[in-house]
Amino acid sequence: MRLRNVTGSREVIAESRFVVPEETLKEMPGKWKELFGNQHPIHIEIGMGKGQFLHAMAKDHPSINYVGIEKYSTVLLRAVQKMEQEELPNLKFIRMDAEEIAEVFGAGEVARIYLNFSDPWPKDRHAKRRLPSREFLARYDRILAADGRIEFKTDNRALFDFAVEELEPAGWQAKAITYDLHADPVLMEGNVMTEYEEKFSAMGNPICKYVITR
Repeated sequence: MRLRNVTGSREVIAESRFVVPEETLKEMPGKWKELFGNQHPIHIEIGMGKGQFLHAMAKDHPSINYVGIEKYSTVLLRAVQKMEQEELPNLKFIRMDAEEIAEVFGAGEVARIYLNFSDPWPKDRHAKRRLPSREFLARYDRILAADGRIEFKTDNRALFDFAVEELEPAGWQAKAITYDLHADPVLMEGNVMTEYEEKFSAMGNPICKYVITR
């Protein structure tokens, strides 16, 4: 369950040096490597939650720049607090709606996109809001490098089946698919768990994952 209504969270985020100011986001396409001060690849996580996954990835891979996108201020606040305890130079955050993703990254600027335990939006009329939908795949296509890839993890089998069905009509192809990640030694190599992954796998829920390219 997402945290909400933490008093002052939006103000703290607005003042944090770890969060790219909302008023400058439209100026950022093509300038992310300039922001980080190097030419390292850019990896992003959309719907990063409290940031456990991305913080661990940034710590383990200092030669990659990471950007976490989160819609809810009170959730992003937790990631900011973690950065205050352990600052990493290759990690930045954005508070924004994922629908605007193609407006803040330039064409081919992103090397990899992570989607972890995304909101399933279970009602059919909300299908286009699902992060692995063909509508979002079209947005990712605009910002992802030619050899880039998307990695998606979820314990929601219905959402995962939907995501797999969206690939062909959207012009994407699966490089790897598993319906039980933690039993797959190849895809588990180097796997970093999110907060939800720890919770759901401990409950015995199988974790689904795909890796896709164009």
